[in-house]
Amino acid sequence: MRTLSTVVGYRLLGGAGAALLAGAGLAAGALPVGAHTAWWTALRQLAGPGLLCGYAGLTLLAVAWWWAGRHLRPAPPAVETQVGHPVPAPRVAAADVGHPVSALRVAAAQVGHPVSTPVGDPRVWRSAALTLACWAAPLLVGPPLFSRDAYSYLAQGAMVLADIDVYRHGVAQLGGGLAAEVPQMWQQTPAPYGPVFVAMAAVVSAVTGGKLVLGVLGLRLVALAGVGLLVAYLPRLARHCGVDPAAALWLGVLNPLVPLHLVAGAHNDAVMLGLLVAGLSLAFERRYGVATVLVTLAALVKVPAVVGLLVVVSLAARHRGLPASVARTGGVAVGTAAVVSWVTGIGYGWIGALGTPVYRHSWSISSALGRVALRTAGRLDLHVGDAPMRLCLGLGVAAALAVAVAAWWHRRRLGPAYALGLVLVAVALLGPATRPWYALWGLVLIAAAAPHGRARPAAALGAVVLAFVALPSGFGPDAAQVVLAATGVLVGLLAVGSLRLLLPSAPVRVAP
Repeated sequence: MRTLSTVVGYRLLGGAGAALLAGAGLAAGALPVGAHTAWWTALRQLAGPGLLCGYAGLTLLAVAWWWAGRHLRPAPPAVETQVGHPVPAPRVAAADVGHPVSALRVAAAQVGHPVSTPVGDPRVWRSAALTLACWAAPLLVGPPLFSRDAYSYLAQGAMVLADIDVYRHGVAQLGGGLAAEVPQMWQQTPAPYGPVFVAMAAVVSAVTGGKLVLGVLGLRLVALAGVGLLVAYLPRLARHCGVDPAAALWLGVLNPLVPLHLVAGAHNDAVMLGLLVAGLSLAFERRYGVATVLVTLAALVKVPAVVGLLVVVSLAARHRGLPASVARTGGVAVGTAAVVSWVTGIGYGWIGALGTPVYRHSWSISSALGRVALRTAGRLDLHVGDAPMRLCLGLGVAAALAVAVAAWWHRRRLGPAYALGLVLVAVALLGPATRPWYALWGLVLIAAAAPHGRARPAAALGAVVLAFVALPSGFGPDAAQVVLAATGVLVGLLAVGSLRLLLPSAPVRVAP
């Protein structure tokens, strides 16, 4: 019976799933409302079958990722000889690689202990980059999926070019075709992003001349730069935290949320996370000045990254003392923010726009409870205005702060990077705005810093669940769409089962 190398198998399976999802996006994705060509109109008539096929492809991608990490386990530590030199672990023959993550694991296995993998060993990150390329390439050239944020980015970039203050006005002030692509509920909302990303969006809008297809591709290239930073620096951060770099890449970079939302959705969270992880990695290497600059730049993309400065201060305090570390880190951060605001010419309006996410139309656990409370008050004929919504949003923020304080209080036991990951998870899930890709804020750091235990499997399961909760169109589902999505998942699982019977994976053979 024919066998298939496992590494090749999960790369092909994930690539096929991504290609199916990208193709389905032509009918069921976050499509431009201004496109009225005959073939585009015909594709939109296939939104139902497209949704089914999209979820089937999404299932293939999720299974491929789970397959890639199914046998990922810590390698046994090296055995000390009588003269104190470690005995290398059994060598894995490259030709016999059949382990689902052996392409990532080979470098670690050959040196005897996964955490002993050299930071600069290119085999770990090169294999992760190749796998991610197989899974993300089809999504790179497909239509936007799971969100219409890319259109908002382009419109805000065009506003900067038109000298319209993005921190005072919504895209409705711009008008035209780009603004029409933004959902009505966000037409009057100022930009919640920092000047670093708004300047990037302006450059993309200028280069692409306002053309949607080219603009989305340009934003995806910006997102890929952020993902590239993750691939390069996450193994370094993991090694500093005593975690297997291969395991960190599997959970933090290869999980389905990265190709689905950072690549296909072109979200600016990719740039924020890339800068944040790079800065934290350099902070562990005692390069505190550069680390502060990078973390500040990450916060000037999206503000949640600012809590990363606490990690820089915590690490610097071990060598400089707390007062000096706070003063130096704060000074460099403020200076960086001032220089960026001046150089970009966007100004300091982003400070006042930090409250934009605290908006009643933002989706989150707290806002959902607020809507329930408002409906209940209406049925009871109670005239309380927006008080229930404000109360629920406030309680959500308070709960996030409580979890953050608890995690940071135990940072000595958890480690600063792991504690920061838990803080960002709390902010993403309990804050005033929640999206599936927000979970990556904390998941990436958990991947790099959490020890083996319950946290890592829980994070992996959460990533899989969140991959399925958003429709490719970016809008909420109705009953018919839920049925089509569930049918697509079933079709994907049946396809995986059939392939498993036809092409069993090759066994792992360890070279003597």
